[in-house]
Amino acid sequence: MTVPDIRIQKCNDADINDHGEFVLYWMTANRRPVWNFSLQRAVDHAKDLKKPLLIFEALRCSYQWASDRIHHFVIAGMADNTTAFQKTKALYFPYLEPKPGAGKGLLEELARRSCIVVTDDFPCFFLPRMVEAVAKQMQVRLEKVDSNGIFPMRGTDRVFSRAHDFRRFLQKNLRPHLQEFPIADPLKRIRIPELEEIPADIGRKWPSADVAIIADQPARLAEFPVDHSVGIIDIHGGFRAANEKLKRFSNSNIQRYPEYRNQPEEDVVSGFSPYLHFGHISGHEIFTKLMDDEEWTRDDLAEKASGSREGWWGCSPMLEAFLDQLITWREVGYNMCWQRDDYDQYESLPEWAQTTLQEHARDLRTSVYSLEEFEAAATHDKLWNAAQTQLVREGCIHNYLRMLWGKKILHWSESPRAALDIMIELNNKYAIDGRNPNSYSGIFWVLGRYDRAWGPERDIFGKVRYMTSENTARKVRVKQYVEKYRSQNS
Repeated sequence: MTVPDIRIQKCNDADINDHGEFVLYWMTANRRPVWNFSLQRAVDHAKDLKKPLLIFEALRCSYQWASDRIHHFVIAGMADNTTAFQKTKALYFPYLEPKPGAGKGLLEELARRSCIVVTDDFPCFFLPRMVEAVAKQMQVRLEKVDSNGIFPMRGTDRVFSRAHDFRRFLQKNLRPHLQEFPIADPLKRIRIPELEEIPADIGRKWPSADVAIIADQPARLAEFPVDHSVGIIDIHGGFRAANEKLKRFSNSNIQRYPEYRNQPEEDVVSGFSPYLHFGHISGHEIFTKLMDDEEWTRDDLAEKASGSREGWWGCSPMLEAFLDQLITWREVGYNMCWQRDDYDQYESLPEWAQTTLQEHARDLRTSVYSLEEFEAAATHDKLWNAAQTQLVREGCIHNYLRMLWGKKILHWSESPRAALDIMIELNNKYAIDGRNPNSYSGIFWVLGRYDRAWGPERDIFGKVRYMTSENTARKVRVKQYVEKYRSQNS
């Protein structure tokens, strides 16, 4: 099966160079050797051109919010990839930039020697700007491939303002894309020439990194000029760890997911978010595994599109609940980010939300905290402090409490714009799944995106949905959670 055309986009007008030395896959977002449309596209080119395949995965040290935490998670994934690609006909080139600017010119040199460059189409953070800039400099064709979600980002030019509308749209239009999944192992039994090693002059100037050693010895991260105050976490990066998460979820947690997913003291959430963000696992693989476990087929789909969260898939209620998170809520964020450059700006909020927040921007706030006080979990609220402490310690917040975390930042900031800046800074600095369309969906939901006007109208919030720690504690069990993540300031 070939990669669907709707997932492929030419980034420049350059031609394919039939005389190049190899096909280059520049791996930037889909950092995995399996279930990867981008890799599959590169393999197709290598087979058609009868050329070797070089897979180049790099990690800069000057990206915003660069830290030990993010570096280690990505490097662990690179170590997994090193092992996986050694068993294939492709040559894998992992590169870790030792200091800012050290990697300058490397991609250009690889591209100069290639027939064509294939990269990943990721709609968020600095990646779109980077690909656009590089495309203008390349003398060979650059293609980017969308392997982000079940529904192709370019399957619609409409930006959806509500999850219900997007869900209904999917129920009407997703069916044909369920027949266009990536090959599970695109490198299996392929026949292409092999590249024994990277060109010697490139290897001398930009040596391949021994990522396995750094993954196993985190102290080596001190060699890189990144933020060492944001420490590594127990969650191990890479497609192997992601696959273990999938096995655990399918074998046990999925059974309890609908009933307990909003309970912070119950460990039933999937934990897929960091792996989806860094491309260590594919939504297609998760979908296939869970649906195969239920012996589901496309014939089970309902005919009518109601927009309801239940009933359309024709599978168990527990799986329907999870699919709504995996597909509807995750991919509505991708829908926003690839079409709107201002997805991370206050002005991207719905007009009703901007209006009501502006009307209440000068309301009296009984508590106002600075970024530094929020970061240190130094508020008067023990539950909020616990959520922030979990974020700093573990790189995540329980999904339900993440909503409360954002709502109280809005409540205790000097303005809605200040609240947005604080949420983005804390989330992107500490959350291992930050800097992602899905995380921006969550942050902006706090301010009204994908929501509706609520009553009664309240101080500060206006018509934006209101949440309190007291109500949250009545709805879900948090006593042990607060004790576990008690901050020094509580």
